[in-house]
Amino acid sequence: MRTTFAAIVTLLATLSAARAESWTAYRIPEAGTSVDIPMSLFTELAGKPDGLGQRFQTADGRADLTVQAVSNSEGLSPSAFLARKGPPAGIIYKRVTPKFFVVSSIKRDKIWYNRCNFSRGYVHCVLINYPAAEKRQWDGVVTRVSHSLSAN
Repeated sequence: MRTTFAAIVTLLATLSAARAESWTAYRIPEAGTSVDIPMSLFTELAGKPDGLGQRFQTADGRADLTVQAVSNSEGLSPSAFLARKGPPAGIIYKRVTPKFFVVSSIKRDKIWYNRCNFSRGYVHCVLINYPAAEKRQWDGVVTRVSHSLSAN
């Protein structure tokens, strides 16, 4: 009985893990960055990233989201910027265009997803880490966050 109850609680936690009920636009005014983030999921502030922006995490710490804008005073292309960052080997998904890049893979049972858009001297990024076992539940959240990233 106790094992069944624990399994049900775990299942319910997984099903609700990526249920985003309340979204808000997070902005970095200095860089013109804007992105929709699910505040009902990422309820905790988790510090500042390099450059401008904010890190957020879920209340249980299982997932985190970073919104970041960094200077691109050298005018690096997305391909050159990504190469300079030295992404880890084993990238599962990679798309690079003249205006953005997206990379994603799995590390220590978590999916990491990075998208960076390029404009007006800044690189505007979202970085999301979440449990790989919950990929399907997070797909909609990741897609909305990624597609909403913009620079004014």
